[in-house]
Amino acid sequence: MVTLENIQAALAEALKQRTMTQEDLAKRIGVNQSMISHYITGRSMPALDTLSRICTVLDLDANDILCVERENS
Repeated sequence: MVTLENIQAALAEALKQRTMTQEDLAKRIGVNQSMISHYITGRSMPALDTLSRICTVLDLDANDILCVERENS
């Protein structure tokens, strides 16, 4: 199940693993650093196009950020 808490944690962990700051990510996707903070603290959720840019910059699959389990076929 997708929860806001899981998304927040996944974003924070992805930044940490890549040793990227919120400001670095913000600059690369074209938003203010405060928006990244809002995404990580759960005050706001990124629009789908912003989520796509976040995934591209962090080299993640959207399923990873959304914490969606994939079934093996």
